[in-house]
Formats: sequence, C-alpha cells, structure tokens
Amino acid sequence: MTSDVPTHSFRSVFISDVHLGTRGCQAELLLDFIRSMECEQLYLIGDIIDGWKLKGGWHWPQAHNDVVQKVLRMARKGTAVIYVPGNHDEVARDYCGVHFGGVVIARDAIHTTADGRTFLVTHGDEFDGVVQHAKWLAFLGDWSYRTILMLNTLFNHARRKMGFGYWSLSAFLKGKVKNALQFIENFEGAVADEARRRGVDGVICGHIHKAEMRDIDGITYINDGDWVESCTALVEHMDGRLELLEWAKMRSWSMIERTSDRTTRPVLGDRATA
Repeated sequence: MTSDVPTHSFRSVFISDVHLGTRGCQAELLLDFIRSMECEQLYLIGDIIDGWKLKGGWHWPQAHNDVVQKVLRMARKGTAVIYVPGNHDEVARDYCGVHFGGVVIARDAIHTTADGRTFLVTHGDEFDGVVQHAKWLAFLGDWSYRTILMLNTLFNHARRKMGFGYWSLSAFLKGKVKNALQFIENFEGAVADEARRRGVDGVICGHIHKAEMRDIDGITYINDGDWVESCTALVEHMDGRLELLEWAKMRSWSMIERTSDRTTRPVLGDRATA
C-alpha cells in the first residue's frame, strides 16, 4: 500500500476523463497520483463518472469508490474542488451552482494562474459536432472505443507479466487513423476560438483523451488528457508555471500492483481506505 503523505505540492491540478464505472478506468494510478500530491484547487473537467456505461451495467470496484472518497476528503480539508461536467456525466449539469460535500459544480470556469494568465476551463464536448448533432453516432463510437480499451487492458496485463511498463495501444491506434487526427485538429481549433471569443489567454479542456499543450494563433491550448489511456494531469506550480504530468511513465507498475488487491469487491458508499 502506498503512503498518503503528499510528496508534491501544487497551486492547481486539472484532471478529466477518468470514466469511473468502466473497466478501462485506471483508478489505481489515479489514486496513487492523488495520494502523492496536495493542491489549493482541484478542477475535475468532465467525464469523471461514466453515466453512459453505468446505464448499461454496473461496474464499481473498490478503487473507484476510493477515488470519490479521496476527492471528497480533499474538499473537506480545504481544497477548492470545481467539477465541470462532461458529456458522459452530463446529468450533473442540472446542478450547476450547487455544492455537494464541498465540491462546486459549474458549467465552465475561468481560472487565473499565479502569474496572471486567464484560462477558460471546459470539458469541450460542446465543440464536438458528433456529440452535439449525431448522438447515436457518439454512442456507437463510445462502444467501439470501450472495446479497444478492453483490448488495451489485456495487452498491458501481458506487458506487466513480462516486466514491461504501461503503453497505450488505444492511443497508438488512434494516432494512426487519419480521420481521428483531423477530428482532433478541428476540435482544438474550435475550443481555441471560444477562448479567444471569451477574451482569455487560453483554454484547458479534456474530452478527446489527448494530452497536449501548444499555441494556436496566440491562444494557449491545453488538454489534460485522461485516466484510461495516457494517465495524465495538468498541474500549476506555485509560480504559475503549467506542466503536463504523465503519471503512468513516472511510476512503476510494481508499485501500482501492490494497491490493486483492494479493487475486486464492488462497493459503493463504504468508508474508503484511501
């Protein structure tokens, strides 16, 4: 079991696309990250819980419960937790402005860094034409994606047995598909345009599961990635510097496996051991 003593201090942390409730969710890696850090502000930028998947079947191991309990504990101890729902947890959008256990739900947010830059914080599905105008196609794509993630889980289980580290098969396949690359380019341009319209310096989003930080015509575009493929988070240091952390590459699988023996029992509402 890993220690709960934080070893990293940040001003702000941004995570999205955890997809709790799915078999592809890397909850143990996320728990390890949360246990290792403390922050003043935690932004949960959508698709934290996968309501689409839970409607079709219940999957909630102990590690998923521990993630929720750990976040609530951070809120109780003074961390400002802002939850910006996405398309997979869109039901939470009916409660924007409401506080749950110290967690504030917001449609989107404006974040100001320590060095004075302003960022629009949004999940990003509003700028996805498939989600907005052909939701049946989005559901089909989600089913295909979860199938690939299942293969990804089996593939990495075999890699761990052979002593290799984590490698995202699903991200590799997505990177090889021309249409997917064009979709990502269109998405990034659309969210950058919205940030420009809002008069801010940049945008921090999720949704497409592709961690990246770059300039788009004067707008700083940042995607914090996900916790099913890349296992990445965006962090703001105390001086305002922003950095993408690739947690799966920073931590060893042997350490993660020592925490995974508690994830086999489906539980919701029990006191977490995190």
